[in-house]
Amino acid sequence: MRTWLYLLLAAVLLAAVIPMTGCGEGNVIKIGALLDTSGANSPLGIPEKQTLEMMQKQINDNGGINGKQLKIIIRDTGGVESEAISLATKLIEQDNVVAIIGPTSTGESLAVIDTVNSKGVPLISLAADERITLPVGSSTWVFKTPQTTFMAVQQIYAYIHAQGFGKIAIMTDKKGFGAGGKKDLLGQALHYSLQIVSEQSFNNEDNIWDSYIADIKQSGAEAVVCWGTNPGPANFAKELKKQDIPFFGSHGIANMSFITLAGDAANGVVFPSGKLIVASQLSDSDPQKAMLLNFIADYEAKYGAGTCNTFAGHAYDALTMLKTSLGLAGIADRAKVRDELEKIHDFAGTGGIYNMSPQDHCGLSLGCMIDAKIENGHWVLLP
Repeated sequence: MRTWLYLLLAAVLLAAVIPMTGCGEGNVIKIGALLDTSGANSPLGIPEKQTLEMMQKQINDNGGINGKQLKIIIRDTGGVESEAISLATKLIEQDNVVAIIGPTSTGESLAVIDTVNSKGVPLISLAADERITLPVGSSTWVFKTPQTTFMAVQQIYAYIHAQGFGKIAIMTDKKGFGAGGKKDLLGQALHYSLQIVSEQSFNNEDNIWDSYIADIKQSGAEAVVCWGTNPGPANFAKELKKQDIPFFGSHGIANMSFITLAGDAANGVVFPSGKLIVASQLSDSDPQKAMLLNFIADYEAKYGAGTCNTFAGHAYDALTMLKTSLGLAGIADRAKVRDELEKIHDFAGTGGIYNMSPQDHCGLSLGCMIDAKIENGHWVLLP
């Protein structure tokens, strides 16, 4: 009888330990995803979700990861920071995921950092702001795939300066992505001989822009840089078009929803972007071109012509790096997966060539972005 009790106790203890080290269940590896598929950033979150669903099937149809099937548990945050925190906790404590992809937005990503750091779970954000991974010491478990806001500001400022503009106005969304953009737009202007003569912030749901435009006209600004994700920038672009003042955007408008919402006002808009949206226009010698064209073909075969965009690419990069790291780690151990993510080197993703390290959890460098111009509903690569 005593022997039986000892065996029972040992089994109970073993069951309690397994979730802490190996986060798979039998023949399954579980990953969580926090995506905004119903809120303001759903034009970003929906293609991210579709990418993960498509890739999950591809991975499993090809034998899974180390012989185990991949299960991605996708949760809709609705773009609400408190919901992102709550869902992250559930994914970690109840679903026992080995890692998390997302959230979609900067504000949500910043909000969940403390949660994943305290629980020791690797997270790959799909948002842009460099504060998500910097300083690395405060975001030990957090990585990201999009190009940083700092890189995007430098890219568009270099273009604006080259066009001969000197006085500009900046319009930034009040939420996380816009707030990060405002910081870098203000901080980098003088390096490109640009004078900011009007500085305003808007709510993404704003529909009346008269006071904003009056301030811009009175300031003598020669052009406007608008930092945000739709619908705000698209609605603002339509009103600014009436004033014949050039509109420059952020990489947050690198999807068809901006073109659809802005209509004719989208024509002529220039913005910084990753290479995915102009993949077919790249030189054949570009190390990303073949991968980009293959991903676009897979995505659009499933979801329709013209549907693939930058944000789908962010999810592709995250899951590809996570799949590689899980394979090298050998088991679904959170710490080992984090360590392997830091070793990602020379990975040609949709966002650029990634070289992660313990000191760099984004892994991209200047030069990974291009200038894109919208012409008749299409993106054109600028020299």
